[in-house]
Amino acid sequence: MTVDDRTPVLVGVGQSSDPIDAPGYRRLSAADLGADAARAALHDSGADPAALAAAIDTVAGVRQFEISTPMSHAPLGRSTNYPRSVAARIGADPVRAVLEVTGGQSPQHLLTELCAAVADGSVAAALVVGSEAISTARHLAGSEGAPDFTETVPGQLDDRGFGLEGLATRQQIAHGLAGMPAQYALAENARRSRLGSDRDTYATAMGELFAPFTRVAATNPHAAAPTGRSAAELATTSERNRPIAAPYTRYLVSRDQVNQGAAVVLTSVSEARRLGVPQDRWVYLHGHADLRERPLLDRPDLSVGPASGAAVRHALEVAGVGLDDLSTLDLYSCFPIAVSHVCDQLGLAPDDPRGLTLTGGLPFFGGAGNNYSLHAVAETVVRARATPGSYGLVGANGGVLSKYSVGIYSTTPTGWRPDRSAEIQDELDAVPSPEQVVHADGPARVETWTVVHGRGGDRTGIVVGRDAEGRRFLARTVDGDDETLDLLAGEPAGAPVYARSFGVGNRVTTTRGRMDALAPRRAPGFRPSDDGDGAYEHVRVHRDGHLLEVTIDRPDARNALTPPANDELDEVFDAFFADPDLWVAILTGAGETAFSAGNDLRWTAAGKPMWVPKNGFAGLTSRPGMTKPVIAAVNGFAMGGGCEIAMACHLVVADETARFALSEVKVGLVAAAGGLVRLPRIVGPALATEMILTGRRLDAAQALDAGLVNRVVPAGTALDGARELAAEILDGSPTSVRTSLQIMNETDGIADTVEAAQHPSAALDELMLSADAIEGVTAFAQKRPPVWRNR
Repeated sequence: MTVDDRTPVLVGVGQSSDPIDAPGYRRLSAADLGADAARAALHDSGADPAALAAAIDTVAGVRQFEISTPMSHAPLGRSTNYPRSVAARIGADPVRAVLEVTGGQSPQHLLTELCAAVADGSVAAALVVGSEAISTARHLAGSEGAPDFTETVPGQLDDRGFGLEGLATRQQIAHGLAGMPAQYALAENARRSRLGSDRDTYATAMGELFAPFTRVAATNPHAAAPTGRSAAELATTSERNRPIAAPYTRYLVSRDQVNQGAAVVLTSVSEARRLGVPQDRWVYLHGHADLRERPLLDRPDLSVGPASGAAVRHALEVAGVGLDDLSTLDLYSCFPIAVSHVCDQLGLAPDDPRGLTLTGGLPFFGGAGNNYSLHAVAETVVRARATPGSYGLVGANGGVLSKYSVGIYSTTPTGWRPDRSAEIQDELDAVPSPEQVVHADGPARVETWTVVHGRGGDRTGIVVGRDAEGRRFLARTVDGDDETLDLLAGEPAGAPVYARSFGVGNRVTTTRGRMDALAPRRAPGFRPSDDGDGAYEHVRVHRDGHLLEVTIDRPDARNALTPPANDELDEVFDAFFADPDLWVAILTGAGETAFSAGNDLRWTAAGKPMWVPKNGFAGLTSRPGMTKPVIAAVNGFAMGGGCEIAMACHLVVADETARFALSEVKVGLVAAAGGLVRLPRIVGPALATEMILTGRRLDAAQALDAGLVNRVVPAGTALDGARELAAEILDGSPTSVRTSLQIMNETDGIADTVEAAQHPSAALDELMLSADAIEGVTAFAQKRPPVWRNR
């Protein structure tokens, strides 16, 4: 490719560090560390630093860990505009500032993006910078005289958000699979299973892979853990090398407690010449690729991420070189499999004489948050200049082998080379995913696994399994189940287990008998109490003949529901549907203010564990085949989840004070408990869309007109109105009522009216032979009230 004035070149690289145990510890903020690295990069260019800083029109910042997720926290404060904080410190005033998405791929991705922008003329000179002061934050937070790193910085900022889509699902979080060590451990053990390696042999191999990394880190002045270690030391559990998530011990996982920064300056060829950057400082990006893997449980093979290998191969193709032409490699190394699965795909030996890291790797050099690979680029540039004409590869990984960005660098001049990453991504995405099941019940086999170790010695097993139909599911061990934990500590690949689903997620044990002993299913029934009405903390239950009245008893919280309250309601409705002497139920809220305000956001905001019963909010919104009528007696507000509960009931009686709304958008949520589906079907798409997108409230009269409510009664009489409606239902045959609801359920998805009307239902056949059908006809002929038998 021909070099022209717009050809991008890397002209300066810099690194910085501030170890807390060093004699010259400076207590630098992330912005200070980034600025130190940026100054080093300006000086590294060989040009006038002030002139080069003034020429920078774009500063792109790598996102710090403290702002990488919605739950992240900056204990010492942070800059509101990190790229401009760094720019101001070095005398730059960029036209554009960018804050990249979360992920270790982001440094290389930014460099590729900005090189393309230089090539098309939209950028003349750019700075890519990233840094972390995690070690200082942990060291000084809460101490007397701790620094305040808060900066309010005006100016434009292109904040691209977290970019966490597909990286953390509700299912994973529910099963304790939010942290990176456990997720990578699942992939690592899947690889061990694929290779047929036993536990000790595999541990030794991980140690042998990373032992050379420690020796590189030992000579790196910026390394957070500059200590050489043997393979045996890395592989052997000890007091200092405690287990984290099997098969990982502490020495094998990314070390994010660091104070480090790195920066790269790039310009066009014409700008480099204008600024007087010596040509021996120029390094070109010859090849590049950016590919993404599908979410973890959607991958056909959990032991490998094909996107990573494809990205390396394509970057080599773009560069026009082969693997053997590379002089240096730095493969992202947060965990052993991040390196080994790339080696597997490329045919690279773990002991390749070129080495697989230039820095020492994330467990030893340090995982500088999302910015590790910018250090790798800096080292690659230095080596490329030292050996002109050589080629170096940087592989940058984000997520759980999820995003892979590759750069191939050399001093050999080349023009800008476009890639075909989008085309290759389409090919990767076309591969079918395995079928999954959310609720797993019955015999299964272990596909992959890990055991997460707490500091207090507690252990939790996490299993990816396959049920009897081959469907993939996620599960945890039952608390206190040492037998299953012992299985997972050995050779569990393919081992039979037994799965059972609950509202809190799936659980696995070694056998059904053990599951029945440790996590039995609750037999439907009401809790006993002195008055026979039930003994619950969050609800009141009253039985009156064939009628059950259920009251959400949290008036101080506007009857909003916590997970324990949802569990109680689920238990109550399980008992109702199982009891043949109960024919109709009424659900209402205590007090006069609210039927239910939905999810209790105070519980959520406090960071307490969240779960919902398998049958949904209030044990109703996801309950299948409800064949006994449930009436909602709405007194006051039915907001958010409260409105969803009302819609899940068969009938709604509202008093004049009632207000209905799906208000989730007002608090950054969505009506995921059926509201997005039920409301359009009940009130029509036009009104439903307005209510869902704006949180619009309907009063009782409007709700009646829209078909959301069956009856409106005077204020304070919702329960009385519901009782009247229940009495009308109870006047009919409970068998007929139940059969009617069952046939309505069976035909709900049939669009054609005639086809639905002709639907053959076994329930109808059973009704015609029932005692109630005979009694009803007989009583009519004898002109007497029927005596229903409910059979």
